[in-house]
Amino acid sequence: MKNFCTSIVVLFLFQMTQAQDITLPLWPADKIPNYQKTDEVERGENTDIIRISKVQSPDIAVYLPARTNSTGQAVIICPGGGYTYISYDWEGTDIAKLLNAKGITAIVLKYRLPDAKSNIIRQLSPLLDAKRAMRIVRANADKWRIKKNNIGIMGFSAGGHLAATLATHFDNGDKNSKDSIEQQSSRPDFAVLVYPVITMNKSFTHMGSRENLLGSNPDSSLVNFYSNELQVTKDTPPTFLLHTTDDETVPVENSLVFYEALKKHNVSAEMHIFPHGVHGFALALRQRPLEIWPELLVSWMRSLDK
Repeated sequence: MKNFCTSIVVLFLFQMTQAQDITLPLWPADKIPNYQKTDEVERGENTDIIRISKVQSPDIAVYLPARTNSTGQAVIICPGGGYTYISYDWEGTDIAKLLNAKGITAIVLKYRLPDAKSNIIRQLSPLLDAKRAMRIVRANADKWRIKKNNIGIMGFSAGGHLAATLATHFDNGDKNSKDSIEQQSSRPDFAVLVYPVITMNKSFTHMGSRENLLGSNPDSSLVNFYSNELQVTKDTPPTFLLHTTDDETVPVENSLVFYEALKKHNVSAEMHIFPHGVHGFALALRQRPLEIWPELLVSWMRSLDK
């Protein structure tokens, strides 16, 4: 009987812990912007990592730290995948769990991808979803014990491009909207860009991400608009950049030009360039010295929390 009661208590505590995680749709089902109904279905593949493609129902998964550990900081995570799939656990939920252990609320964004037939205009959906995610988190700040002015955006590879796009193309919200979420600002308070695609300039972009986002022959105005190094202003939030010199997929120049743009506009920035590390290293476990990068990030984030 004693063992049975112990098991019930353990199960209850486990369920209470699991209940901390919340999944919310970004949009009402009948009000998804830039969306048209097709016969397309969302796909999930779970081999070495979880890959999600053809996203039809964008959402956020909210990971809350233990109440006593919570710092009040939060970050929305945009996993990469070349704008053709989302590396959902590798660059998403695994990162969220590590940040939770440091007292940081982490939100994994499942955003729509531009190659889906359900998009009306292919390049619009990822940014629309990232803006909406920021607004939802800000609107729920009190409920989730988050400081409303300490919510960041984080992205890896093509997800880094999306994060950088939000950091340079945000808005202050629509104060006249009947939707209280849409009244919220979409400006992140900080940005974390990990081996990010930054530019759409052919000379050192990731061509797969560029073609998936903009098509094979985009207009020059679109190329400039989504080349985020050209969109930095004094209002771009403080940024943490991480890259490796020998990245053969997304050249390190992407981070370098963004850092230079931040410096030009007097935006606070911290950049770490490691000599070696294959593209897509995520937590870089067992890759020394690269595996220390999460500690560098957490230290930087704490320096912002004043």
